[in-house]
Amino acid sequence: MSLAYALNRDRAGTVKEFAFQLLKRQMTTERFLAVDDVSFHVSRGETVSMIGRNGAGKTTLMKVVARVLPPTGGRVIVRGVVAPMIALGAGFNHELNAIENIVLFGTLLGRDPAEMQDRARSIGEWAELSDFMDVPIRSYSSGMLARLGFAVAADVDPDVMVVDEVLSVGDQSFQKKSFERMQSLMEGGTAVLLVSHVLDKVVEVSDRVIWLEKGRIRMEGDPEETVEAYKASFG
Repeated sequence: MSLAYALNRDRAGTVKEFAFQLLKRQMTTERFLAVDDVSFHVSRGETVSMIGRNGAGKTTLMKVVARVLPPTGGRVIVRGVVAPMIALGAGFNHELNAIENIVLFGTLLGRDPAEMQDRARSIGEWAELSDFMDVPIRSYSSGMLARLGFAVAADVDPDVMVVDEVLSVGDQSFQKKSFERMQSLMEGGTAVLLVSHVLDKVVEVSDRVIWLEKGRIRMEGDPEETVEAYKASFG
């Protein structure tokens, strides 16, 4: 599977200038291959972690698996319900309150709106936001928004869970609770695809680790061996 972005190097100051450049075919685009011929599988109940430097293609790959982005080459097969924990709260409307956003975000994730409405209070309680459910979330801190996003995404028993750098959500107490929730899903047979720079945690939770470099798989295998090789690459 591959994914390429078309990068526009010509900046237009106005819509009129953009349209003029487009009509005159003065637009210069560059093809950037963010994920280059990557192939792997994750079995039921298996936890596979992705590691690599910033810009290696990890988040782009997660978005393809989560069906946020379509691949530009090859195909991705995901069987069952997917719970994407990527950019938590990105689908929130800051003028709505927490209950309304739980219904909105849950609907974007493919849940039934009526079911989300029924579960909104319990989701808010799990996120430790019971006292702030009826106020617009524009008054929330970034930590509160992340907790709410995680609580919505985790309020399901998915077949596949895609987790991108959310192990640091909230304070230490909430991080512990979030990790325990993820562990319970793993033990229940959920396949987990994890991206994290917390390498000790990667070794602890993973069955297999994939090291990405410049959009390609540099190494795949035993968690400890792969992580140690990755660390050694920093010289």
